[in-house]
Amino acid sequence: MNLVAELPAGLTGLEQLQQMLANGRVAPIGETLGFKLAQVEEGRVVFEGVPGVHAYNPIGTVHGGYAATLLDSACGCAAHSRLAANQGYTTLELKVAYHRAMTASTGTVYAEGRVLTIGRRAAFAEATIKDAAGKLYASATSTLLVFERETT
Repeated sequence: MNLVAELPAGLTGLEQLQQMLANGRVAPIGETLGFKLAQVEEGRVVFEGVPGVHAYNPIGTVHGGYAATLLDSACGCAAHSRLAANQGYTTLELKVAYHRAMTASTGTVYAEGRVLTIGRRAAFAEATIKDAAGKLYASATSTLLVFERETT
């Protein structure tokens, strides 16, 4: 499933994300892990999710991959929001710091991604995961490759 390919041609990255949000579309990874895009503006996005036992590791806490996925999504979509209609991106590097463990009792968490800089070939973004009280659970920085793609 390619949600971007389902949208009308010629939309900027921001317009694509705004349409997905307005239509309630969730990427398959979001369906699997239980998170969705909640806010989008140029250079900034917020995902929200509820960590639960579906994402537990063997020691009884939410697996670090859950946080890494949210952070990668937030950094990537923040960059996506700055792209022209003929551009795409992919993550080159993601550095994650885990500040505290999440559990099923953590409640809703928010992954906010922000573009630091973006050029013709590279973007740099950062993201944090916080709970409703503003407690920090994880943070990340990301380097993304920006490229031209065919539009049809």
